[in-house]
Amino acid sequence: MYQETPIFSRLVAERGDVPAEVRGEAERIHRDLAHVMRHSSASHLGAPQHTAGPTAARAVL
Repeated sequence: MYQETPIFSRLVAERGDVPAEVRGEAERIHRDLAHVMRHSSASHLGAPQHTAGPTAARAVL
């Protein structure tokens, strides 16, 4: 990947391993989004499809 440099080591010591934190947060968001998408898809599978059209408009009037 890359060879660690002294300045990078110093920055990690001072500020923390920001790239690792960002990767971890991105993985968490990815897992959360996958869960939401699975839940959303599952709830729509059995739901009736509503289409707006002339018949739907007349039924309201």
